[in-house]
Amino acid sequence: MACSTYNYFHLSHKIRYSLASSLFLSKPSHAFPSTFTTPFPSPSHTPIKFNNSVKFSTQSVSVSPTNTYTFTWDDVVRISQPDSVPHDSLDLSGFFQKVKICNRGSEKQSEFLPFVIEDQIAGYIHNGFANHLRRFKDVFIFPQDNSYGGRIGSHVTLHPMLRTPDDRTNAVGDVVKFLGEELIPGIRNELYPVTSSFGAPIFFSLERAAAPYFGIKAYGVHMNGYVEKDGQKLLWIGKRSQMKPTYPGMLDHLAAGGLPYGIACGENLVKECEEEAGMPKSISKEAIPVGVVSYMDIDGYRYKRDVLFCYDLKLPASFRPENQDGEVDSFKLIPVTHVANVIQRTQFFKPNCSLVIIDFLFRHGYMSPEHFGYLDLLQSLRSGDCS
Repeated sequence: MACSTYNYFHLSHKIRYSLASSLFLSKPSHAFPSTFTTPFPSPSHTPIKFNNSVKFSTQSVSVSPTNTYTFTWDDVVRISQPDSVPHDSLDLSGFFQKVKICNRGSEKQSEFLPFVIEDQIAGYIHNGFANHLRRFKDVFIFPQDNSYGGRIGSHVTLHPMLRTPDDRTNAVGDVVKFLGEELIPGIRNELYPVTSSFGAPIFFSLERAAAPYFGIKAYGVHMNGYVEKDGQKLLWIGKRSQMKPTYPGMLDHLAAGGLPYGIACGENLVKECEEEAGMPKSISKEAIPVGVVSYMDIDGYRYKRDVLFCYDLKLPASFRPENQDGEVDSFKLIPVTHVANVIQRTQFFKPNCSLVIIDFLFRHGYMSPEHFGYLDLLQSLRSGDCS
């Protein structure tokens, strides 16, 4: 069943910040070691007091998966600091803006055709992208009916001769390779399962980069790795490698990844912890599943319908992450309240990571019902289809 939608984004016009886009383009002032921890003050654990007077913002900056972001840890630390003059503002609009970034284009749903397999909707394909598929008549067919809710009068399905998951995987895979990087950038030879819902039978497997072009449900695991020290919680934050094909140089979780074909969530998280943070299984196996966030985002031909399984892991103070796969440039241990400031004031984080951390803020008592929009923000974290 689809999670409830919300109508709270009218708050976005109240956002008063104005961060210069040069913060995303600043040259590094100096190099940091691969694992770097800056001493922070140790306030008592209290709900965040959000500040309306902060002069940093994100409103004029567009986050693109392929842009390169070259801000430094110096920028992160500077922007994360509490304002010198305390305020009691309970404004959550910076968080609402991050949710909105992950849930664009709902007004364009009518441009998509249902992608139907075995009489079930497995995804949605933009009419423009479908035109590229029409020439592959041995793979895709386009019945002229709207029995699956398509507003254009047809839907997309696979040729009836493609009966088995392997047949479908191979045939659609050949089409994806033929269309190539020009239409489907970032091909990485990693397969995602195509299914009607989590845990349901798998119709076939699809190249990960092609998933949003077929509008399939995609799943991932994201872990908040935190430390408790001197009465406060601190989060380990990673900075993505500049060589990453998507969101290079942006901030990320200690460990996270998409859920590929043939691996369970917990097993995948252990794998990601080892690859991204050099974390042994003896530690990562203690991660606790704490729920999900979801979103539905339309950008051109791409329709992302993602569900992220969230995990918390309390780490020993002695733990130091060391990246193993070249996908993380460096790590930093930052107080949770300062991480919240970065999310509120900038677009430094990979967009979906902000949702997972906002969920962490709720669950760990950094938000309270006295914050205006508390329930709307909580509900908005599951704006997508949670099936």
